[in-house]
Amino acid sequence: MNTRHMSILSATAVALLSLSGAVQADGQCSNATLRGAYGFLGHGEILGLLDSNNVLHPFASASILDDVALVTFDGKGTFTRTDFGSINGVPKGGQTTFNPYQGGTYTVNADCTGTMSVIYTAGGPVPANVETDLNIVVTDDGTQVESVVYRAFVPFAQSAPGYDCASNCVQGVQEAFEGKKVSVHGLR
Repeated sequence: MNTRHMSILSATAVALLSLSGAVQADGQCSNATLRGAYGFLGHGEILGLLDSNNVLHPFASASILDDVALVTFDGKGTFTRTDFGSINGVPKGGQTTFNPYQGGTYTVNADCTGTMSVIYTAGGPVPANVETDLNIVVTDDGTQVESVVYRAFVPFAQSAPGYDCASNCVQGVQEAFEGKKVSVHGLR
């Protein structure tokens, strides 16, 4: 009798995990692999500006970036994000609370690589349409996301020694972010 109940409970657990998207057939990933809230920690440097030939024009000194964020993936390719960050020890945009005015899109390929684009919207301390694009790798059965920024776009003018960008500027950055699924009552 006890064995029968355990078998039924095990079968039920497997069925629920399969329906939740937590179990991937053949180890393949998809957008559904990322669903729910993930806590991210980021660190890096803003080095300068990139010209149209992808040549870095360094700032007089690099700016250090630290960031913590909560990203909620919908399992379908979009997410919402709230973050708090500092650049050179100063809160981004002067705001000392979390900034919920951002969201974006993501794609997860079958091999668990993919991309994410974070876009700031109007209303927050960071100007609208600032965009950070990342290459990602989903690991640990979808509970962890490793990422590196490959493009940081700012729509307003910036300058670096010997180079001016009138608008639609691309910053040269060296930044990485790591995200881990938020556990609720010991479950992921």
